[in-house]
Amino acid sequence: MSAKFQNKYRIESARLKKWDYGSNGEYFITICTSGREHLFGEVKRGVSHLNEIGLLAQKYWKEIPNRFPHVQIGEYVIMPNHMHGIIEIDDPYSFLKKDDDGIADRDGINIVCTERNPMKSINISRIIQWYKGRVTFESRKINPNFGWQSRFYDHIIKDKESYKRISNYIRYNPKNWKEDKFGA
Repeated sequence: MSAKFQNKYRIESARLKKWDYGSNGEYFITICTSGREHLFGEVKRGVSHLNEIGLLAQKYWKEIPNRFPHVQIGEYVIMPNHMHGIIEIDDPYSFLKKDDDGIADRDGINIVCTERNPMKSINISRIIQWYKGRVTFESRKINPNFGWQSRFYDHIIKDKESYKRISNYIRYNPKNWKEDKFGA
């Protein structure tokens, strides 16, 4: 934590230090509404029923691959007060961002390539910022008090077994709503 703020006004990042969140890989994302308020709909008999705002959250999640090249979405679910989803980054130019040690080089000046603009690099934070912004803009036309929690949860998926386990967790989240730490 920075001494400059003497542990005030600043929250330590929950992100993995020294990890480039623009790296190719799969990421499990959870985003909650402000105060975990039920703004997206309800769960009945183990099925998530989305209201108008919930449908917007779903629509813009599905738009992510159209907005960000080399990004796909995996399993996802919109719950009454949060959403879970998998984002897959597969950028064929990602090798250009690494230095000789394989560590991410964040200095865009060192990248020499006419096909890649480092100012438009894709990373998880930029994707989530766009998603939350679009959903917020459209949702406030319906409910002016709509809001998200300021942060989001992420988990780097490291192997196929983890991917399968997380996909199943997402898929069965509505059925497990009563036991969900975000729910009921």
